[in-house]
Formats: sequence, C-alpha cells, structure tokens
Amino acid sequence: MGFVLQQRGNTTLHASALSFRGRAIALVGEAGAGKSTTAAALALRGWPVLCEDVCALELISGKYQVLPAYPRVCLWPDSVDFLFSSREALPLIVRGWEKRFLALDGTRAEFASTCSPLAAIFLLAARSDQEAAPRIEPISQREALLQLVQNTYMNWYLDRRQRAAEFDSLTRVVSSAECFRLIPSTDPARLPALAEIIEKQTSRLVCLNPGAAQGAASSNV
Repeated sequence: MGFVLQQRGNTTLHASALSFRGRAIALVGEAGAGKSTTAAALALRGWPVLCEDVCALELISGKYQVLPAYPRVCLWPDSVDFLFSSREALPLIVRGWEKRFLALDGTRAEFASTCSPLAAIFLLAARSDQEAAPRIEPISQREALLQLVQNTYMNWYLDRRQRAAEFDSLTRVVSSAECFRLIPSTDPARLPALAEIIEKQTSRLVCLNPGAAQGAASSNV
C-alpha cells in the first residue's frame, strides 16, 4: 500500500500518525521501533489516530496533510500485555497469527476520519536504559531528512527521477514541520511518561501556532 500511494504521487512514510487539536504528528521509525505501541498509548489518552505504519502525506493548499487510513492499530502480544494487562483484551487480526488490533471505533480509542496538517515529526531512536529516558532531543533538518529518506516505502523500486522527486518532497516536509529525536526507555513501565512528553511538546507547538489547523481538507486514503 505504501508503494501504491507513492505511485499515486503521495509522499509516504513508515510512520504512525495521530491528531491533536486539529494538528497531526508522525511517529517515524523502523520496524520494531515502537511506532504502533506509542500510537496506542497516545490513543488511550484520547488522541484520534490517523494511520498506523503507512503514513501518506498530500500537499494541499501549500501544506502537507496527513491522510486518514484504516481504523485500527495493530499490536504485538507484549504491547497488548502491557497496555491492557492481558493480550486477550484485544482480538486477533486473524486466527493462527499472534498479532492483535486495537479498534478505533470510539470504544477505547478514536479514529481521525479527516486529514490534518502535519505539525511535528518524532523520529524514534533506539531504546535507552539511561535514567534520562524517555526524552526528546532537537534534531537538525539535515539529520531528520537523512532519517526520513530511510523510512519511505520500497524506495529501491524507484528510478532515479522518482527518487529525486521523493528527496525533494521530503526536504519540503522537514522544512514545514518541527522535527525531534524521540528516545524511548527500555523499561515498558515508562511508556506513559513517553506519551506525556509527546503530548506536552505537541501542545506547546499548537499553542505557538493555533491557526495552522485551519483549512484541513477531508481527503481519505
């Protein structure tokens, strides 16, 4: 799906995205970095989820909008055990596979059905066992760009022209959104603290630029 969206002209990140007061944030990282688990933790705090794992961006009226995708967050059993005390609290995606899903139907968590302008990108780093983790660090646009280039979909299938166009698009993305390095803790008990840090940082950004959420279009993937 990520590759198909690229072929349709969307910039597509390996990320989960959520909406906060009409603004979107993207949690970017490789497989196993904790994107879905962090998204689920924020969803349980009341953040509507726009998408999980495949994050499609569209340039609308000069602003990058995150498009809503499918209304569920898929989680491995260990994450379900921590978030809900028992993996049996969530249904299996399919019988015979251990992965489960959190439905975004308003029962436990909500789905954001309209797109939101991208306000911030949180690039997930390796988990740390230091006392200071979890924490947020500033990151330069150059560093953020280099990480985003590594977190698009199936870019090895792109030809030189397409790769150059993607690079140009990602350059505009990091120029238009605030970028941060997010360092989670190896201790799962500190996941709520991680969610709180993200919420405080995003709230600060929204307060600094409250009008940026206006004009979001209602486009769906």
